[in-house]
Amino acid sequence: MNKRELRGIIPAIITPLDKDRKIDKKLFEKQMSYLSDAGVDGFFISGTTGEGPYLSREERIDIFEIARSAKKDDQFLCAACIMPSTEQTLEEIGYFEKLEPDFIVAVTPFYYSVSQEVLIEHFKRIASVSPVPLIVYNIPQCTHNKIEYSTVIELSKTENIAGIKDSSGDFVTFSRWCYSDMGNDFSVVQGEDYLDGPSLLIGSRGIVTGLGNVWIEPYVEMYRAVLENDTERVNELQKAIDRLYKVIEVSGGKVIPAIKAACSLLGRSSIFMRTRGDEVDRGSLKNMEGVLKDLGIL
Repeated sequence: MNKRELRGIIPAIITPLDKDRKIDKKLFEKQMSYLSDAGVDGFFISGTTGEGPYLSREERIDIFEIARSAKKDDQFLCAACIMPSTEQTLEEIGYFEKLEPDFIVAVTPFYYSVSQEVLIEHFKRIASVSPVPLIVYNIPQCTHNKIEYSTVIELSKTENIAGIKDSSGDFVTFSRWCYSDMGNDFSVVQGEDYLDGPSLLIGSRGIVTGLGNVWIEPYVEMYRAVLENDTERVNELQKAIDRLYKVIEVSGGKVIPAIKAACSLLGRSSIFMRTRGDEVDRGSLKNMEGVLKDLGIL
């Protein structure tokens, strides 16, 4: 059984595409190298920021294999299996099992609204089948099925569930999870970059960041500051991350297109999205240049 601890800085890596919307493996390797060399703890592969739901199974397998070859020995890999039903998730896990991920990630069922009882059964069944620990992924803005506080308390008692990645932005519920006695084997991880610093200061064990694809150094330094009990430094670094958020603001709020475009300015991605026409425009790209220059990273 996998004994890795779910903790630290975990970028949800982008999937660079070429002009034909096929995976640009060289740019993916370059982005992996940048993040790996910066000292991240693990990688979230084919998640929301990685456009995982729009990639074929073969593409998801390809980039996972590249990631496995590019990561350092002490860095773990989380394979996101973003499927709309329990059965489809189990089938996906079967394909990824041979690739030996350190963690499997699953969202709630989506498209149809379901009860919390159904969510509990969904995740318990996945955990019972998965060959490695499961990360429960709460992103109700995409799945339209929110995982409630009491549901996570129940799931924390389940064998082979490592923790929850919460991207809801609901800091009230998140803080309640952090302050609950769910044992040392269950990690509560933040997935909303505006809440990184506050989350780590109240006991979150890690951060899964999409925005960190652009500039990961403040995240790595923030986690180090938390371990050193340097609250002032944590707050300073959160301010830097908030300034980095301006690359999204100047794009009109197009989160993933903005992240990929900013990385393209740094030579580690292209602007292309799997959904054609969703890319940022030239005006936004020019404004992003200004943001990156103000931050001193371009």
